[in-house]
Amino acid sequence: MDYLSLSAWEIAEKIKNKEISSVEVTKLSLERAKELNKTINGYITICEEEALKKAAEVDAKISNGEEVSPLAGVPYAMKDNICTKNILTTCGSKMLYNFKPPYDAFVTKRLDEADCVLIGKANMDEFAMGSTNETSYFGPVKNPRNTDRVPGGSSGGSGAIVAADMAYFAIGSDTGGSVRLPASFCGVTGLKPTYGLVSRFGLVAFASSLDQIGPITKNAKDAALVMNIISAYDSMDSTSLNVERPDYAEGLNGNLKGIKIALPKEYFAGASEEVLAKTNAAIEKLKSLGAEITEVSLPISEYALAAYYIISSAEASSNLARYDGVKYGFRAEEYTDIIDMYRKTRGEGFGAEVKRRIMIGTYALSSGYYDAYYKKAQQVRGLVKKHYDELFEKFDLIASPVYSTTALKLGEKRTDPVELYANDLCTVSANITGIPAISVPCGNTSDDMPVGLQLMAKPFDEKLLLKTANIFEKEGGNN
Repeated sequence: MDYLSLSAWEIAEKIKNKEISSVEVTKLSLERAKELNKTINGYITICEEEALKKAAEVDAKISNGEEVSPLAGVPYAMKDNICTKNILTTCGSKMLYNFKPPYDAFVTKRLDEADCVLIGKANMDEFAMGSTNETSYFGPVKNPRNTDRVPGGSSGGSGAIVAADMAYFAIGSDTGGSVRLPASFCGVTGLKPTYGLVSRFGLVAFASSLDQIGPITKNAKDAALVMNIISAYDSMDSTSLNVERPDYAEGLNGNLKGIKIALPKEYFAGASEEVLAKTNAAIEKLKSLGAEITEVSLPISEYALAAYYIISSAEASSNLARYDGVKYGFRAEEYTDIIDMYRKTRGEGFGAEVKRRIMIGTYALSSGYYDAYYKKAQQVRGLVKKHYDELFEKFDLIASPVYSTTALKLGEKRTDPVELYANDLCTVSANITGIPAISVPCGNTSDDMPVGLQLMAKPFDEKLLLKTANIFEKEGGNN
């Protein structure tokens, strides 16, 4: 049996039933990770010793008849901007090339307590800034479906690892689509939860009001089981919401009768012919399963994109000010005084994309421009939320493509960053408004590259997203 191709919940059942041990599964995953990483470059750090030790502990618990979690013993990957105690957490940057946190992030701790086995830290765009995973200091990640293509960003390593069966699930972070885009490009499932539902404690901040940790998995059921572990109130995170959290894995089956889905025409306008064909076929499948489909107009989306890049860059400028070479991470070797050390450390430690966004954000926050840019962007954000709230008064879900094309070519010269930013139109609104969104595979194009269908829901309606995705997957949505 090909154990590596199984989903997280399937391998967990086999571990619990003693058909295979967690140590054996972990060894298989480590062997595949080390073999494919030479080509895919999905991992920055592989934690072999720690993983085998944890797996042995899980096997001992099962042998002793102890009760274990639904995903106990299952190997997974963690995006490298989420803290892991005494294990490198680089954010894909030279600036943190040697940083080993003295503590675990909240989600790291939750997964450890649930006896999941951390295989390694996933490669990513530097400080999560990018949509192709080509800005990493440790080199680009390659799409396992076609190694001439990018895996999407910024959680590209996480997406590629799951798609290549190098781990059973992965944890990513989503600031403007960074979980959903890799899921779409790599042909897996990616969930961006409601803002505040998953603690950001231990997540190295890019844009604090937009960042949200979420799972990348092989299917919706796996995503639900991971959410059951990582979604909990955390007093260490001031944005963590103290609300009742359901069992996300309950009620995944059934039908979609009466579910009302809106299709904003603006999200479909720029999509390629093949992406449109697969997305429309997926929507027809949802319709055949009982969903009620209505085309709507959401012109505010265009302004959401502009507001996103102003807000995210401004918050990045503020958050990344802490990297100065004093307390931790990279420090320039030659400098004349402390100001020169700051300048050279940041000049040498940050990559081009990070510098670009810091400069944009610093300008937007500067005296004389704050009102014109950052304040105006926040006002637009309020309008976007208002429009989405009004839409969700009439509809249960919003459907769209995740991206206008399939995975872009690796190394393709992209001289205009604004053109690349513009392709984030479909994903950024979920972060601007804090609503949950999921990317589900909905087929492959003529060159065998995956296409993702995006579904968005009102806040805290992850159960509906996961149910819809699960039913869609079971009914052959990925054809």
